[in-house]
Amino acid sequence: MKLSDFRVLSFDCYGTLIDWESGIWQALEPLRARADVAREAALEAFARLESRQQAQTPGMAYPEVLASVHGQLAAEWGVAADAAEDAAFGASIGDWPAFPDTAEALECLKQHFRLVVLSNVDRAGFAATQPWLGVAFDAVYTAQDIGSYKPDVRNFRYLLDRLAEQGVRRDEVLHVAQSLFHDHVPANALGLASAWIDRRGGGGGATAAVVGDVRWDFRFGSLGELAEAHRDGG
Repeated sequence: MKLSDFRVLSFDCYGTLIDWESGIWQALEPLRARADVAREAALEAFARLESRQQAQTPGMAYPEVLASVHGQLAAEWGVAADAAEDAAFGASIGDWPAFPDTAEALECLKQHFRLVVLSNVDRAGFAATQPWLGVAFDAVYTAQDIGSYKPDVRNFRYLLDRLAEQGVRRDEVLHVAQSLFHDHVPANALGLASAWIDRRGGGGGATAAVVGDVRWDFRFGSLGELAEAHRDGG
């Protein structure tokens, strides 16, 4: 299998293209000022509460998910909740920065593939992120469009169904993502090839842990490495 075997690259965005851990950590600063919590512990708590909230309320808009999680973090850390801070955290998505390699790698890949986003945010959140990314995607599918959050396989069926309507076969799609939990597990379930962008050098952080086996077809430490591998013959 080579990267050049594929016509379409579908991307997770937050954690893969956008440095969401740095964005989350920065957006938590007002709450952190009142709570004694280390970065890794804060990100792991976020991962646990976010995945639970999304599973419980699949139709909730992502800014509302974030606001709810922020309030839950305050309660868990034993500090006073602040509704304005909850809302500000929910509205922080557009402030989360891209990884340094993202824009250049996407520009390179755009010359060879159709680029699609499959994201757990809402349309307004992604629109706020778009300027960080530097390219126009051929399609963007959000949790708001689908009515559920990854790792629900419905999100990936939606992606594959929309691409099939455009004449793209499943074996022509490579899903590119950092999160084993949100992306590679459901991709495995549907027989979709995947590339792990292992930016952390393993799991953890703001991504919930995987229970059971998971596989991937390619593994890179960054999106830039994927683009370089394609230039070198895939």
